[in-house]
Amino acid sequence: MNDRVTFTITDGVADVRMVRTDKMNALDNAMFEALVAAGERLKTEPGVRAVVLSGEGRAFCAGLDMGNFGQMAEGPRGRSTTVAGDEGLGARTHGPANRAQYAAWVWRDVPVPVIAAVHGVAFGGGFQVALGPDLRYVTPDARLCVMEIKWGLVPDMAGTQLMRHLAREDIVRELTYTGRIFSGEQAFQYGFATRVCADPYAEALATAREIAAKNPDAIRAAKRILNAAVLTDPKTGLTQESVEQGHLIGSPNQIEAVMANLQKRAPVFVDPRA
Repeated sequence: MNDRVTFTITDGVADVRMVRTDKMNALDNAMFEALVAAGERLKTEPGVRAVVLSGEGRAFCAGLDMGNFGQMAEGPRGRSTTVAGDEGLGARTHGPANRAQYAAWVWRDVPVPVIAAVHGVAFGGGFQVALGPDLRYVTPDARLCVMEIKWGLVPDMAGTQLMRHLAREDIVRELTYTGRIFSGEQAFQYGFATRVCADPYAEALATAREIAAKNPDAIRAAKRILNAAVLTDPKTGLTQESVEQGHLIGSPNQIEAVMANLQKRAPVFVDPRA
């Protein structure tokens, strides 16, 4: 897409990579814009059934670019345009989020599963970007951190909303209050990582291809249900299950899933947006 993020699609899998390798994929204005643009494009891109988000070079994402910290110190209090854009931190420019928050939150809004492949470091904002996807595959020696307290700040890229659904509250609090760096192995123990593996990018691609071979209507319905499940009451959530299932039963792709299993062959699904 640009010199910050690249985007390719092969067999239904979108491969989204942060490519600012000279800065360990640090988040500057251009990187924020590129991440949001990639996520926005994926919302409507035909044929996409799963996504892998990764960082090229030595790291997934080192967090906020150091140059932005300097601009932040020089700018007016409470109005950091270096992170949130010209509108400032308080403006809700992307639904419930500002621009910086949406660089992480947009992956929840992408209608298909997104897998983050994390290696090297994922510090501060980089850690929060990794929290946005549905799944996180990490190397055992990856280094992760809720680093904002080091700079006298709080996590403000949707981290508080995403961490609370993955790890125990006391773990989230400890890491937020101390800024302690933890490993990929520890991330798995805490609940932040889905899987620890030597090559998270390769394994993420393999899982994405597996997902891409399933009924795409059911995959999208499942993500809608699971996104809502952490926010809704039981009655609403159970009703949503029934409504989504009602739309799926007897639909062309659901029938194809059944027939492929009965005939012991690979299914041939129709893209939902075709």
